[in-house]
Amino acid sequence: MTTLLRQKTRQIHWPSQAQIWHKTHILILLTLGGFIAAAGYVIFQVPHHIVAGGLSGVSIIINSFTGWPVGLLFWIMNVPLLILGFFQLGRWSFLWRTLFAATIFSASADFLLAVLPQTLPQWPLTDDMLLNTIYGGIIGGIGLGMVYRAGGTTGGTSILGRIWQRKTGRPLSQVYFYSDGIIILTGALVFGWEIALYGFITLFIGGLAADYTLEGPSRTRTATIITNQPEAVMQIIMEKLGRGVSYWPITGGYTGEQHYLLYCTVTRPQVQELKRIIAQADPTAFVTIGVGHQALGDGFSPIAKETS
Repeated sequence: MTTLLRQKTRQIHWPSQAQIWHKTHILILLTLGGFIAAAGYVIFQVPHHIVAGGLSGVSIIINSFTGWPVGLLFWIMNVPLLILGFFQLGRWSFLWRTLFAATIFSASADFLLAVLPQTLPQWPLTDDMLLNTIYGGIIGGIGLGMVYRAGGTTGGTSILGRIWQRKTGRPLSQVYFYSDGIIILTGALVFGWEIALYGFITLFIGGLAADYTLEGPSRTRTATIITNQPEAVMQIIMEKLGRGVSYWPITGGYTGEQHYLLYCTVTRPQVQELKRIIAQADPTAFVTIGVGHQALGDGFSPIAKETS
């Protein structure tokens, strides 16, 4: 009996410290992200009926007719979508994070709407529609970006979009364009076209803020170099900048002559030095500099860190 208990104890795989931290990090991001997104929504969008798409926009429209809490409406509408997503997508990791973030968003929205008007010296915070539009997008986008970093969403049209993409093969951006556009236009019929135009601005700024939070500013630059002196150019790049270089033999389409194509990735501050040393190694080289969306790996951000 004792031997059997020992064997069962050995079979239990306790999570490592790294796994515990990973889960904790995810929960922190989901909680903070959901709360920050709700704050931007409640402070800047809800008081002025700025419908910027998604179920949050639908909640504002329904609330204007019924008076029901926007957070509760958001959560109730998410439940059937999450159930549908579970059967259609089958990605439990994504769905539990989305359920958690949606719950935090809903609870935070109703909590803040109950507390802020009583505690702030002025409510709404500002009547300037442009300020509400801009800051609603920025703060909401920052919160959503944190949720995205944790591998979740706040539900709603993002679940429908993923299901639609799987069924039809259409890109997610197209699905979001149609769904959010319909919701904003519905808001226009209820609150007026001017507010709908503000809603489109909030949606656009929110997307930019979410992308910036998710991936950070682009400090990466890529260089494509066509040269007849590959060894000299590679050597000086590796010596002066400490960057790796890949190369391929190529044929010029117009001249039919043989050349070499070199490719390397550098940071933005290194671009000027890169151009200078290439000119030094091969003054006849042809160089194009592009903006890299993100660089992961040796010499840049560790890929393991970015995917944790």
